[in-house]
Amino acid sequence: MAGLHTSLRPQPPSSAANHQTFTAKLLLLLTLLPLSLAVFAFLLQWRGGGVDDPISRWSPDESHKFPGMDSSPLATVGHLSSHSSDCSKLLGHSNVASFPYYRDWKFKFDADLKPKICITTSTSASLEQILPWMFYHKVIGVSNFFLFVEGKAASPAVSKVLESIPGVKVIYRTKELEEQQAKSRIWNETWLSSFFYKPCNYELFVKQSLNMEMAIVMARDAGMDWILHLDTDELMHPAGAREYSLRQLLLDVPENVDMVVFPNYESSVERDDIKEPFTEVSMFKKNYDHLTKDTYFGMYKESTRGNPNYFLTYGNGKSVARIQDHLRPNGAHRWHNYMKTPNEIKLEEAAVLHYTYAKFSDLTSRRDRCGCKPTKIVKRCFMLEFDRAAFIIASTATEEEMLNWYREHVVWTDKTLNLKLLRKGILTRIYAPMTIIQGLRESGVFGSIIASAQGTLSKDKFLASIESSNSSRAAESVSFHSRKIGRNTESQATARKVLETTSSIFQEAAIPPLSPPVMMDGDLKIEA
Repeated sequence: MAGLHTSLRPQPPSSAANHQTFTAKLLLLLTLLPLSLAVFAFLLQWRGGGVDDPISRWSPDESHKFPGMDSSPLATVGHLSSHSSDCSKLLGHSNVASFPYYRDWKFKFDADLKPKICITTSTSASLEQILPWMFYHKVIGVSNFFLFVEGKAASPAVSKVLESIPGVKVIYRTKELEEQQAKSRIWNETWLSSFFYKPCNYELFVKQSLNMEMAIVMARDAGMDWILHLDTDELMHPAGAREYSLRQLLLDVPENVDMVVFPNYESSVERDDIKEPFTEVSMFKKNYDHLTKDTYFGMYKESTRGNPNYFLTYGNGKSVARIQDHLRPNGAHRWHNYMKTPNEIKLEEAAVLHYTYAKFSDLTSRRDRCGCKPTKIVKRCFMLEFDRAAFIIASTATEEEMLNWYREHVVWTDKTLNLKLLRKGILTRIYAPMTIIQGLRESGVFGSIIASAQGTLSKDKFLASIESSNSSRAAESVSFHSRKIGRNTESQATARKVLETTSSIFQEAAIPPLSPPVMMDGDLKIEA
């Protein structure tokens, strides 16, 4: 009974005390844990800790260096004095690197980097247009550029900058060059002859073809794998690749493919005051090849907005050719081979972005490059109907009339229509090029290139020469621009003959810029 009585006696409240002790320990732990983490983080930061912060990797010395160009003048640009940056403001300059993921892209064009891609162009543009165009294509994998320059592009201030950039070869339009091209193989063949001895666009087309022929030899000597002819108002858009890279896109092309066709998209400007199309235009009209037939013809009338064709200018894209034996140009838009019919494929997503008539000033600048008169025979000067209409307006109308015409035929001001065509897939938004170029501009790449190329030129002389296209070299170029190639020598004119070929080789005619398919009384028609 005593034991039973003892067991039934009330026990002290030990469980309550244990609960209070546990709570106190938990609170202590929760207090000490964040303090310990804070002390640990402080020690790591104080001692360096080995933490690799991607942003901290942008050292001041590298803030203006274009990645992968250690051998360029940009490698030492961090040591330039502050007064030299005044000139670099011309194309924008910032000490802030706003595009840090450039460092993860492959910009070093080493000997083992494949494929090697080059671009050839014929241009008279200024640095404001050429530098963004060139460095954008460097970003997406192009390593070499063959620039056939005249006009502004051939002036000392511009050409000195271009020649300072690694991988760039500048070729001037001199008398010697024209005499050399007048003896070239394609000048003495028939496939290009229908474009000879005609002004403006036809003369440019022949000049581009002759330059492309020379660029093939240069590309082979430089060890290139692919060659592309591109104007400085066009940007490649390598959509569909595993990364936004033209190099990656061509790396995936089968080895038996000789040429790759990129359908072109056309800029659709939404304002009449565009100054820098590459960073201000994001809306483009898709190519016929990237649309269903029902969508294209179902929305054809609304897409043309009263213009002669679906596109203002050409619609047959541009092609990239694999460097190989017997390669030749086939006009500015295609390549061909003397010994075989090339195996050609057309890409379903990638495109050429054509910024045509993107600025109001393009009306007068195009007019000023042509010596034709605005008469009925203007067809002899321009291949495409819209170019003819634009030339006549620019030659005969007042400034106000030109602006009204530009707004009506070029500028997409109807937001309701724009939204409808965007939903239908006729129009599309593309932001990658403007983002890349704006990032390059803000990182100071363009300004640094100009500053480092000044050399012995004084700032005043540099700025004066960049504003003028009437320098000695430009004047030389212009003097030959109006002269028809090969016309000055009778022996050269009589030397042109039909190339003797075997019966197994067919000389395909040059492919000019062509308009997209048009709708005529409900029927499909391809304009030639």
